[in-house]
Amino acid sequence: MLTIDLNADIGESFGVYRLGDDEALLDVVTSANIACGFHAGDYRTMNKAVKSAVMKGVAIGAHPGYPDLFGFGRRPMAMPAEEIHELLVYQIGAMQGYCRANGTLLHHVKPHGALYNTAAADPLVAQAVAKAVKDVCPEARLMGLAGSELVKAGHEAGLQVMAEAFADRQYTAEGRLVSRGSPGAVLEAEDDVVTQVTGIVFRQQVEAIDGRAVPIQADTLCFHGDGKEAAVLAKVVRTKLEQAGVRCQSPASAGDE
Repeated sequence: MLTIDLNADIGESFGVYRLGDDEALLDVVTSANIACGFHAGDYRTMNKAVKSAVMKGVAIGAHPGYPDLFGFGRRPMAMPAEEIHELLVYQIGAMQGYCRANGTLLHHVKPHGALYNTAAADPLVAQAVAKAVKDVCPEARLMGLAGSELVKAGHEAGLQVMAEAFADRQYTAEGRLVSRGSPGAVLEAEDDVVTQVTGIVFRQQVEAIDGRAVPIQADTLCFHGDGKEAAVLAKVVRTKLEQAGVRCQSPASAGDE
């Protein structure tokens, strides 16, 4: 039986400002990437998101990003590898603390936004991210863009790795994500999302924005929590996958086994 993890970025509200429908997403996905307070989120939002994920049996991941609340972590920042390592140690450690306080384990780590995209292409940044995971929580999985430098760095560091594909983002012919500033970068129509997911899961390929077929091997599919219809799209996709005989579940981490 085919198995796939469904993940979503959650915990991105800040103080009185609400973003996304975390509870609805947690009813559908099998893994949650919780913002760690630098690109989004705050200490109360983090704790609430962990509590909700525990109650609903959803695997918990740290979602660290650049220190850029104003830009939601989607703007590149020039940082040396050593500083990126320190930045992630801080955020992963905080999320690990909330997991322990709620009687659970940190399942995975997935960088956010511009940091994710930089780590996908830059070996030094990828290595800094992988080192932070290994130093703080070596039993956790590292989640990164399928076929990227981040996945490679995770394997080289001896970590368990989750190769990620996106249900709601367009791809380039090189297997990278189309920049959000480009028209059509984000898929919003239900049919488009279902078609992309079907190709990834059943044919191990995705259609690039120029029409070319790009090979892709993925362990997990991402839905962006800040999308208007993220929970609805995730539910539609999960229903269609399960009807086709696919099991949706998060992989066990070393700490779970």
